[in-house]
Amino acid sequence: MNNADATEVFQPLQADDPPVVGGYRLAARLGAGGMGRVYLSHTQGGRPVAIKVVRPELADDPDFRRRFRREVTAARRVRGAYTAELIDADVDGVPPWLATVYVPGPSLAEVVARRGPLPVPAVLWLMAGVAEALQAIHDAGVVHRDLKPSNVLLAADGPRVIDFGIALASDVTSHTATGATIGTPSFMAPEQASEGEITAATDIFALGQTAAFAALGEPLYGDGPAVSVLYRIVNSEPDLSLLPEQLRPLLARCLATDPEERATPAEVVRWCRQRLGGDASAGGGPAVWREIAGPEVKVPPPVPDPTPAYTMPMATWPQPAGHQPAPLQPRWPQSQPMGPEERRARRRRIALITTAAVAAGGLLLTGLTWTVMETADRLRHRSAASSPTSGPEASAGPSASSSPTAEADDRTPGASRPSPATPKPPLAEPYPAQFLNKENSLDIKKGTTRKDRKGDIRFGCKLAGCELESDTSVMALLFDKPGATLDSCRYALTDADSRRVELAAAASGSEICVKHPSGDIALLVIETKSTALPEVGFIVTDLTVWRAS
Repeated sequence: MNNADATEVFQPLQADDPPVVGGYRLAARLGAGGMGRVYLSHTQGGRPVAIKVVRPELADDPDFRRRFRREVTAARRVRGAYTAELIDADVDGVPPWLATVYVPGPSLAEVVARRGPLPVPAVLWLMAGVAEALQAIHDAGVVHRDLKPSNVLLAADGPRVIDFGIALASDVTSHTATGATIGTPSFMAPEQASEGEITAATDIFALGQTAAFAALGEPLYGDGPAVSVLYRIVNSEPDLSLLPEQLRPLLARCLATDPEERATPAEVVRWCRQRLGGDASAGGGPAVWREIAGPEVKVPPPVPDPTPAYTMPMATWPQPAGHQPAPLQPRWPQSQPMGPEERRARRRRIALITTAAVAAGGLLLTGLTWTVMETADRLRHRSAASSPTSGPEASAGPSASSSPTAEADDRTPGASRPSPATPKPPLAEPYPAQFLNKENSLDIKKGTTRKDRKGDIRFGCKLAGCELESDTSVMALLFDKPGATLDSCRYALTDADSRRVELAAAASGSEICVKHPSGDIALLVIETKSTALPEVGFIVTDLTVWRAS
């Protein structure tokens, strides 16, 4: 993709876009859908996320909020290599919103519109990846209900299914004529179009239609009014004659009218891998997707916190009689809605300012008291020097304690020195989508992978399972809520001494803190984990590095 493509993906925020949603500072607009607008943001560790903000008219509907809450609760359970999982949400927000992992890649619909039908191997890889995503979604007790080409994103290492479990609550724009069925007409199953029972097999029918679209470049049941498309889906058999012959048997199983006769996600994966043969065993999928999706668009960096400068009002000078001064305009920046993190930060700043003001007042009072005492002491010395005295005390002369030097020292008890400026915290340097397998390694200093095994972190699989290991760095797997920061990594690494992390306990979205001997602290966020077949296993991880921290 070129710069023009990047401009199309990341649109600047408009006047009616909020700068902050739920504590996430927005960096760009990604698009809009049936539920609302979608924005690019970042976690505190620099990980890109997609923030989806619900439309106001939906947010005001109590029924929608109940469905939205139920679907968000279910979607939190979904973890899979080919899903863009939910990581945060506020169903009671004004408006409600949710945050998912940002996938740096175009949708299947965009790719087909740009380059036409996909070759058969790419369609097989597509079906295997989407079927594995559906398996994870169904295992969590969720039915997608709206699987379609625009809900399948093509990353450099494979497809990602998005909006799982949310379609029922959000896609109110795709009702049928009766207003009771939710989904996209061209990709519905017969039972969905006829308001029948929705099951996991409904998603398999949509998978077949999505794969047929990828192979043909157009919907299998044609275009036209929604009522006409739904009639053909319910009352006619699909015409598979235009599809490549290698795909017809599997698509026929997926598109069976009877849900019980359709293939399962596991059968789809197995069938595709058999047809891919040696390419599947050699892990040829990423090469296919890099060719199909093209180079990744550079993601805009996180938006820094604002540092407004408050200015004093201009002085008012005497004006001639009868002159009417122009009204003063407020020069304070407009307040913006604050998320929970900003509110906590603001309370901390107010507490610090209050403490500093009290301390400054105490120092000022101490200084005034000292000045008054010093002045009185000088007056006493001058009075004693100007009056006639007799006796040994008068002839002894000034004592050592009254010397100019000593007096100067007495006048400046505990003279303060300017304190050094507080060092700025190190900036997070993001290095997204680092692909690791048994042949390469990750270099923390350079923020990229090496083609050998001499880097800081290596991926490998043994009889006991797959793991990350290092000869140089200490690692710690986090088990808290996603969104690790530099401080949380420092805390996790305080007593850590392990140079190995077993990936059996890690899933997509898991976070691993790393401490390099140079003092750099890194955060690895697992984007994709594929360890079912150790001989071709791999992970894709987003890397964030705080230098010498």
